[in-house]
Amino acid sequence: MSTGGTGETAFERSGPRHVAIIMDGNGRWAAQRGLSPSAGHKAGVERIRDLIEACKGRHIEVLTLFAFSSENWQRPPKEVELLMTLFHSYLRREARKMREQGVQLRVIGRRDRFSQRLQRAIEEAETLTRDGTSGTLVIAADYGGQWDIAQAARSLAEEVANGSRSVESIDDVALGERVQLADLPPVDLVIRSSGEQRISNFILWQAAYSEFYFTETLWPDFDTEELDLALDAYRRRDRRYGGRDPEGLEAQA
Repeated sequence: MSTGGTGETAFERSGPRHVAIIMDGNGRWAAQRGLSPSAGHKAGVERIRDLIEACKGRHIEVLTLFAFSSENWQRPPKEVELLMTLFHSYLRREARKMREQGVQLRVIGRRDRFSQRLQRAIEEAETLTRDGTSGTLVIAADYGGQWDIAQAARSLAEEVANGSRSVESIDDVALGERVQLADLPPVDLVIRSSGEQRISNFILWQAAYSEFYFTETLWPDFDTEELDLALDAYRRRDRRYGGRDPEGLEAQA
């Protein structure tokens, strides 16, 4: 991760500023090795530390990780409990390291369904790392893209109801300013591990013009080499945002 503007245009095939990852495949990784699902989740958590370092060395400013979706509450209670325990342990263990690295931590999503203990750990970790200037790690926990958009729409509706906003003032810009991550660079690249090729209700609004990269690699095996393969694929894309390259041709919708 790194900070600072790049001065690049939309048409340049440069590296991404903001990478988002759907971390998938922990359970299959464990099953292939005859291990319990908990072993897969623990291995997946350990992968995050290496990825933060890799992103810093590749000038990626923001790394957003889809750790726990709104739908994951439907998993077996013991698995959910394990995931919550791992999340709490990760925050307690890694927050000071992130502060030393200059990495700011942010958690997006609902918090009211977490235990008070976990909510406190989130708040303390965010407070501890809030002055970080070397990059941002975003963890999406109890997050859903549809929920995100609905919350933004509700916020605007409340302003209309109290008279501080007109209906006519609501547009895509206004809504985009209310969704999660609005103050961060746009998501350039979305990666999903494990071979699945769907977005699974992750950053639906923010990924409108993101590039997508799908790999068969299971998340606990997603290493620096795998990240570089995704970044190389990204650089080969022609990101035109609905237009054409700047060769004098008119932009098309």
